[in-house]
Amino acid sequence: MPARAATTHNAHRSAVAPQSARERILQTAHDLFYLEGIRATGIDRVIAESGVTKVTLYRHYPSKNELILAFLDYRHERWMAWFDAALRRFGDDAAALLPTLAEWFAHPQFRGCAFVNAVAELGPALPQAIERAQAHKRAMQARIAALLPTGPARETRARALAVAVDGAIVRAACDGDASDALDALRCMVAATMAKKPR
Repeated sequence: MPARAATTHNAHRSAVAPQSARERILQTAHDLFYLEGIRATGIDRVIAESGVTKVTLYRHYPSKNELILAFLDYRHERWMAWFDAALRRFGDDAAALLPTLAEWFAHPQFRGCAFVNAVAELGPALPQAIERAQAHKRAMQARIAALLPTGPARETRARALAVAVDGAIVRAACDGDASDALDALRCMVAATMAKKPR
């Protein structure tokens, strides 16, 4: 989910009702973990920026690992809601993947996939993070499958497009320019959809 949309949403929500301490902690951790990295962000930084005491943070999240897992759950919900809505806005078919990802890649706070980043940072040190990343990727692939015509090749095509989407995300984050990533994804979408069902 682009951070701009999240910030606007949160500002509106804050105007309606103040965030609880738990919500402030999670929102702060989300922004810092995604933009600056999980390992690079210490608990003291989350405490300072969320405006809570250490006792309050640990009452809600007894360890950094629990906060990391809550961040991943929260990110999954937000990103999938944005992904679904964006795909619908752009036509809700395989071609919608291109403008959807272009929108995300163009955001100044785009920093790749939070789940790929988490697995790269944490590895086997936090197996539950890997499990959440796998569940997120399954959900993304299922949403991509819903863009495709029904038939025996649907799941195979969805898997291929999901891998292509992940590759485009990583490439866009590494390059700092999404042009090549989007061009390659465009070719993959066209090639995948042109294949005859088996």
